[in-house]
Amino acid sequence: MGDNASPFAGAGSVRPGHEIDAGRLEAWLTVHVEGFKGPLTIQQFKGGQSNPTYKLQTPGASYVMRRKPPGQLLPGAHAVEREYRVISALHAADFPVPRVYAICADAAVAGTPFFIMDMVEGRIFWDSSLPEISTAERAACFDAMNATIAQLHAIDLTAAGLSYFGKPAAYFQRQIGRWSKQYLEDDAAGRLPAMDALVEWLPANIPPGDETSLVHGDFRADNMIFDPSEPRVLAVLDWELSTLGHPLADFTYHLMMYRLPPHIIGGFNGADLKALNIPSEESYTAAYCARTGRGGIADMNFYMAFNMFRFAAILHGIKGRIARGTAASAHAAGMAANLPELAALAVAQIKG
Repeated sequence: MGDNASPFAGAGSVRPGHEIDAGRLEAWLTVHVEGFKGPLTIQQFKGGQSNPTYKLQTPGASYVMRRKPPGQLLPGAHAVEREYRVISALHAADFPVPRVYAICADAAVAGTPFFIMDMVEGRIFWDSSLPEISTAERAACFDAMNATIAQLHAIDLTAAGLSYFGKPAAYFQRQIGRWSKQYLEDDAAGRLPAMDALVEWLPANIPPGDETSLVHGDFRADNMIFDPSEPRVLAVLDWELSTLGHPLADFTYHLMMYRLPPHIIGGFNGADLKALNIPSEESYTAAYCARTGRGGIADMNFYMAFNMFRFAAILHGIKGRIARGTAASAHAAGMAANLPELAALAVAQIKG
């Protein structure tokens, strides 16, 4: 999955509370994964705030396992079954995702349901300004990300067998309702005045018009694997939040990197984009619009506020999991610490 320097990069020892019986899992893999042959070694990836993710190594191949976390879970969260279905469909539609092999709903095998997919070797950029690569290559990598999200939003849902994957309308109403409800009901994480203000403002200011496409829900640089030597996306990862939704919600979530500070998922607000050879927010938006046949994006402040609220609600959920003892990452506390700043930044969008 890449070995770039980052607190989230690479795989290591399985964290306490996330252990798996290797013998039981190896027996299951031998039956259900084509070509599998042990012996099996298990490591855990450092990233993955929500669903614990493991590297499964054998002498002849490496695989990735995504499983639900142990412990008490909120209803509807950690839907590895949905991830499995969408990745399977996208692989068949020639969209860049790993090959998936099998899913297991039997908690007796590994403690919680899980699925198995290929380990894709390449580069993961944990900082969305892509500091590891040359200035010359940086613009091309940005263009590759732009082309990939445009390709995603152009997928024919019926042909891909994904027309069932969510409701085809009223995405913003449903998402605002869902994340507001999750925020308001997670007593373990507490309340914030900025989040309360967004819960009130957002449903009253949804732009007119509606569209439906497949949306990733967390489309950013560190959820992609790039070719080891070319500016090309080999695989898009982490489809837990994918559904049918509004493509502009998905694209403007990706666009948030321009408005977030570096310590919040590697945003580059304040950076010298020209010196870095990173396209401006305006030109990056124009490239997406050209690829998707749009004349532009109105109501950008709403989309940004919505996405920052949604991301803040995710961090709020992480904070709640810490309180309940089910957080999947050792770095969860650091992520949750950004919640107040992110919620305030979301409010700043609607006042801008």
